[in-house]
Amino acid sequence: MAYDEQLAARIRKILRRHKGVTEKKMFGGLSFLLHGKMCCGILQNDLVARIQPKDYEAALQQSHVRPMDFTGRTLKGFIFVGPMGFQSEQELARWIKHGVEFVSAISKVDRKRSATK
Repeated sequence: MAYDEQLAARIRKILRRHKGVTEKKMFGGLSFLLHGKMCCGILQNDLVARIQPKDYEAALQQSHVRPMDFTGRTLKGFIFVGPMGFQSEQELARWIKHGVEFVSAISKVDRKRSATK
């Protein structure tokens, strides 16, 4: 599967202010990782965003958003956002922010676990 190269460039521009961003081809598309954990990605023309559990249901109520289910099963914590849901840079940045916050929350838990070992 191919992915939208223009969307990739837009995401790179938003994520460049963060240290520890890498890219990896995953799910037949492109994923952006922050400190080794996926925060967002692209599958064909859709944005894949990570969403914290507390924000998941509210995100699904928004236009152009659906659960990530490309395997036939819903992947909790991941959503697809169709192109109409991130036309402006502000909209795209808002979805990416969800992913960055998700990864930051995971990293805090990982640090706490490491400190107790």
